[in-house]
Amino acid sequence: MSKSISSARADFPLLFTTVNDHPLVYLDNAATTQKPQVVLDALQSYYSNLNSNVHRGNHTLAARATDAFEEARSKVARYINAANPYEVIFTRGTTESINLVAFSFGEAFVHAGDEIIVTELEHHSNYVPWYQLCQRKGAHFRVVPFDANGELDLEALKAMLNEKTRLVALNQVSNSLGTVNPLDKIIPMVHAVGVPVLVDAAQAVQHLPEHDVQALDADFYAFSGHKMYAPMGIGVLYGKEKWLEQMPPYQSGGEMIDQVTSQLITFAALPYKFEAGTPNVADAIGLGAAVDYLSQFEPFELQAYEEELLVYGMEQLRAIPGLTLYGNPRKRSSILPFNVEGIQHYDMGILLDNYGIAVRTGQHCTQPIMDALHISGTVRASLALYNTREDIDALVQGIHRVLKMLKR
Repeated sequence: MSKSISSARADFPLLFTTVNDHPLVYLDNAATTQKPQVVLDALQSYYSNLNSNVHRGNHTLAARATDAFEEARSKVARYINAANPYEVIFTRGTTESINLVAFSFGEAFVHAGDEIIVTELEHHSNYVPWYQLCQRKGAHFRVVPFDANGELDLEALKAMLNEKTRLVALNQVSNSLGTVNPLDKIIPMVHAVGVPVLVDAAQAVQHLPEHDVQALDADFYAFSGHKMYAPMGIGVLYGKEKWLEQMPPYQSGGEMIDQVTSQLITFAALPYKFEAGTPNVADAIGLGAAVDYLSQFEPFELQAYEEELLVYGMEQLRAIPGLTLYGNPRKRSSILPFNVEGIQHYDMGILLDNYGIAVRTGQHCTQPIMDALHISGTVRASLALYNTREDIDALVQGIHRVLKMLKR
């Protein structure tokens, strides 16, 4: 039996704190989510009962820690339906996952004159590494624009694809506009010309039911633990075995090698070829606990709840005089980006914080989006499964209080 979403808020202790003498209204979930008690307990349990290095010692504690670490990998693999656990590589987060592919795939497959395609909707983490790869290799960097609704121009993407294209990198959900990209159309289009696709799922894997990598047919799928109720410092790169086997290591050091001599160095099997050095064992176990927690909810019920909350938020915000809500995609997830006429986004964020309301302001690491919209930044409210209509009401009331204060 699935867990009730209405009971979820009680699982997150930090949500019951106060900020500036007001109850916390946490609407900065696209930056990081709060952690349920079961994740906090998993971290405490590891350090109290299991703390040891993995894949090294032959003592009991090391074996227990290794088993827990690898079980966390298996949990992630099941959650995204990877064909094999060894296709799941632990990283520090989405940023490192994408940089790993940009370096390693780039070394193996990208040469002068080749082309890499990204989109104008990308976080800098899925934009800059590909630009740098193209600069390093003498390849061409191509960018798919978005339209007035905040949706990608798929005809432009189709026109860009050619025999020189080596990879297409795009997000599943825009962290600035909330646009849900139609991967069911994009990935087959790109695969039709024999090109692999990397998906930045940092804003998707905790919100959308569509995180089955085999159903999506994603070649690479990257996401962070801390945006899906797990600790900071742990992330995931899924890659199809056929690509990972052909890619050289991203970093070198302990436990990623098979043999080391002065004449020849060979590397470990997947996934360890890409996990040099001591891994982040505790936070990987915490990620496993977060996966267990998320898996208690029926995915489509969770999506429906968050969509209802998102629609309510859009309706309430659009009713505020002088407020502009950015983007109008056919499908949006979790993100409410806005500005209020006459008030800098930074100032709005500071003033809302006075009432205990946590939002993010600025460019959200998406300068190309802001440049296309001809704005310097936005106020971004972003939702999670523990948010409620009362949180939206508090945000709207807070905006009205700011407007009233500034009109004095």
